[in-house]
Amino acid sequence: MEIFKHLERYGYEQLVICHDQASGLKAIICIHDTTLGPALGGTRMWKYASEDEAIWDALRLARGMSYKNAAAGLNLGGAKAVIIGDSKTDKSEALFRAFGRFVQSLNGRYITAEDVGTCMEDMDYIRMETNYVAGLGSVAGSSGDPSPITAYGTWKGIKACAKEVWGTDSLEGKSVAVQGLGHVGYTLCKHLHEEGANLIVTDINAENVSRVVKDFGATAVKLNEIYGVNCDIFTPCALGAIINDETIPQFKCRIIAGAANNQLKEERHGDILTSKGILYAPDFIINAGGVINVADELQEGGYNRNRAMHKVETVYDNIEKVIAISKRDNIPTYKAADILAEERIEVIRKVKKTLLPCG
Repeated sequence: MEIFKHLERYGYEQLVICHDQASGLKAIICIHDTTLGPALGGTRMWKYASEDEAIWDALRLARGMSYKNAAAGLNLGGAKAVIIGDSKTDKSEALFRAFGRFVQSLNGRYITAEDVGTCMEDMDYIRMETNYVAGLGSVAGSSGDPSPITAYGTWKGIKACAKEVWGTDSLEGKSVAVQGLGHVGYTLCKHLHEEGANLIVTDINAENVSRVVKDFGATAVKLNEIYGVNCDIFTPCALGAIINDETIPQFKCRIIAGAANNQLKEERHGDILTSKGILYAPDFIINAGGVINVADELQEGGYNRNRAMHKVETVYDNIEKVIAISKRDNIPTYKAADILAEERIEVIRKVKKTLLPCG
């Protein structure tokens, strides 16, 4: 692995290898960029096939958080942590407290939160060793489960896309194919149903499908059929890399906009969507509601739900900004999203060149 070449190429600041023999902790903390402020990003627990795979995942995810936080207008940098282990069998109080001490050792450069394989209860253990953690379960004034807020922001982003394509952001009568009906997907279906959209849904979990069919009158299809259904909007809320060489020829929609992470298998797939006249809402722009909500915990005075929800509504505006940059530079929206983030980071970096004396 040529780690330093990769760090230099993409402007990473720090890679921390964490090991605690007593608890069995093996973790990596990656801080990508702190231009905008302390780096916020969740802790993922995953049974990686190798240590190299874990390191590369931390690097990839940390850079993504820099872009997500910057584009969302947060005064926070980007980072990510990964813990090597099986989240079903390897969790313990000792493991997360050991990890919390490593977070504390960074003295505020990194603020952690929950991610894939971790939950609010795990964050509570981390909180026993450090204050640099958000998304807590038991602490008064915490933001709680981010899923409903992610769904709300995604709904707002879909409406912004609809306005661009059809001249109105109303989703009444629109056919929306939703892939993935977990916490985010279910709540998003609720918003769409209440606005009068017609839902076509699928999920690996049959109970999730039955619930949405029962509650919202959705039409269920098989897992692999969702890509080819006739719909106005395709909304991925489950797996990543679902926009690929196999699925793109099947799409019969005008918009792809959903909460799933890393939807493009390769960047060129974003180019293909543009050539087909499909408007793609970049995932780290449209699914930023969760991190916006968690970040509100860091405000002076603690979490304020009304303030957080008001900020989450700016996902609509950020989708509009991405579309505007796409038109301005004649580039696909996935590239425009990167530019939105990079332009904000760069302008704040220039602002910070002025020395402020300590004290």
